[in-house]
This record gives sequence, C-alpha cells and structure tokens, in this order.
Amino acid sequence: MLPLVSIVIDKYSSPSQIDGCLTSLSEHPPAVDHETLIVDNASPDATAAAVRQRWPGVRVIDAGANVGFARANNIGIRQTRGELVLLLNPDTVVPAGALDTLIASLDARPEAAVVGPRLVDVSGRAELSFGAMIGPLVELRQKLLVASHDRGTPLVGTYVDRLTRRAREVDWVSGACLLVRRADAEAVGLVDERYFMYAEDVDFCAAIRARGRRVLFTPNAQVVHLRGRSATSMPRAVEAAYRRSQLAFYAKHHPRWVRLLRVYLKLRHRLPDIGD
Repeated sequence: MLPLVSIVIDKYSSPSQIDGCLTSLSEHPPAVDHETLIVDNASPDATAAAVRQRWPGVRVIDAGANVGFARANNIGIRQTRGELVLLLNPDTVVPAGALDTLIASLDARPEAAVVGPRLVDVSGRAELSFGAMIGPLVELRQKLLVASHDRGTPLVGTYVDRLTRRAREVDWVSGACLLVRRADAEAVGLVDERYFMYAEDVDFCAAIRARGRRVLFTPNAQVVHLRGRSATSMPRAVEAAYRRSQLAFYAKHHPRWVRLLRVYLKLRHRLPDIGD
C-alpha cells in the first residue's frame, strides 16, 4: 500500500536537532500511512550513520554533496511515493496532532495545494512564517518586522502573535514545514534548484499559485522551529547563499530591480562572489 504522506527532511550537520525531530515524529506520527526520508547533504559528521542505526524505519539517502535545500528536497520528493509531501526542517519538533491537522486542512480545501503551520520557538513565541509575494517594499517590511521581533520589541511581538492566530490564504508559507500535494509539486517541476537556500519556498508557492491553486496558513497546527543555528555557525557562507538566492529571485520575478539590487549590495560589500 502506498503511503499517503511522505515526510522529506533535508539534513546538513545537525545531529542533536535531527534526533529531536525524529523523536517527535516517532512519538506523534500522523494517523495515516506515511514514510520518512532523510536526504543527507554530505554532512561533515557521522549523523547519517547514527540515524540509520537508531532509526531503522527511516530511510536515509546521500545527496553526494551539499547540494542545498531545493535540490535536496527534490531528490527526496522523487524518491518517495506519498500523495502528500511534507517538507520538514531537521530543526523542528512536531507536537501531537500537528500533522493530522495539516492533512485535514488540505482535505477540507480541494482547491488548495499547500498548507503551512504556525511556527513557534521553544518559548512559544510565534515566527512570521508566511507573507505576501516578495518584492522590494514587501521584503523590506518583512525584514523590519522579523528584526524587531527577534530583538523582542513588545509591540511587534504582540502584532506578530495576533497575525499568526488567524487562518488565511497567503502567497507563501515557510519551507521549514510545508505540506504540498504531490500532483501540484510535480506540475510546477518541483522546487527551483537555482536557489541554494532562502527564497525557494516563496518561489515554489508562487509557481503553484500561478496555476490557480491556493496556499493556506493554519494556526490550528503548531510546530516548534529551532531556527538560526546554521546562520550562527557559518555566517559568511549563509550570507553569500542568501544573496545569491535573492539575486536569482529578483532576476526571475522582478528583473527591472536586479541592477539596482546589485549596486546596493556592492556598495554594502555584500555582493557575493561567484567563488564564495
């Protein structure tokens, strides 16, 4: 029997986090038939071997190199069979009922292709994990909100909490935890592999919406996201990857802004070199 849900986890050097993620999936699995696959992005540790030993029911495949979020998830999607695909970060913890709620959200809305949960940190503080289609002004607003929220600005924290308490149709949801119908993912050619990390979830949702399908955010499902660890451990590499993805996104969706963006990044010494 084919599983209904395929859980795909892209992993790069996060041994303690992946164990916490898999423990939560083991303790709170979806009620439907499912499979779990980890795509190991050539992690420079022994985590893949440890996962194979401790979690025999989880399939682990090697990407062969650090191919990035988009390509790793595409490898995972192609290696699985479920009607629904859950893209899940290794730095997440899934509480009881969260996955069933996401599945039910899609079941209730046949016109919807994607749904994302309310993401919170370990203290329960909400993350702004959805938004409007990225453009210069929208991106600036999103960054200011996120930065103020991360600094603990009370008014912004209250606003984000209120914003994430209501179910809604959105332009995109975070790829940290994103449930998508396989048919819709395949119809758009899966995730655009031009993005090594960042913006690929926004682009993926945009491609799906371009076909007339809907993207949903539901606060009824809540998932813990321990974000920011990779940025702390290798800030230069993450910054360069982010800027490349940003340039690729604007070249695809807002080509008139690319030249100005490159000038801005160069003036701030943030224009990534090809060899970075």
